[in-house]
Amino acid sequence: MENIKLAIVEDDPVIRESLVGFLSEHPSLEICLVAKSMEELLVAIKDQTRPALNLLLLDIGLPGMSGIQGIYHIRQKYQEADIVMLTTFEEEEKIFDALCAGACSYITKRTSLAVIREAIFTIHRGGSFMSPSIARKIAQHFMPKEQKEKETLSPRQKEIVQGIVNGLSYKMIADKLDISIDTVRDHIKRIYRILEVNSKAEVIRKSFEGKL
Repeated sequence: MENIKLAIVEDDPVIRESLVGFLSEHPSLEICLVAKSMEELLVAIKDQTRPALNLLLLDIGLPGMSGIQGIYHIRQKYQEADIVMLTTFEEEEKIFDALCAGACSYITKRTSLAVIREAIFTIHRGGSFMSPSIARKIAQHFMPKEQKEKETLSPRQKEIVQGIVNGLSYKMIADKLDISIDTVRDHIKRIYRILEVNSKAEVIRKSFEGKL
């Protein structure tokens, strides 16, 4: 019988307890470590008494160090363990950052517990697993450019572009639209990707040329 040793790193207590409660019911799954942050995990695995692990379920949006940043440190201790991102984030940038850092699979938290358990066995047996929405984003990313559906700016993103054209700083835009500066930065990244530019000057030029 298989014996898969798991670690779960998740800061949301409801999700964490649901995962622990459901997965621990299966006789082949042994939950050896549960942590609320990367810092807590790294303390638990820092010395020679660290638990043996086959697979880690890892959230991205953790307090302190993010899950993606933590992958490097995990790999120093567990070179062969499978790292599975279990997260709410579905942005292409975060997906590819996680996979490039060493994660083997990427599952959204909307996935049912039964499917997550099935994915764990698939991954442990040498396969990989992507939530359908994530697999679609990856397929779209590698689709020839001319076949991709043209993505357009949302009304909010157009407001942010207008703020840039008007010479406002990120903080001024955030205050004007009553959103956080981090939200503005996230929108700016998406705007750059949609417009295929790399600077505010290029955004402004496209706006003046009527190409938005």
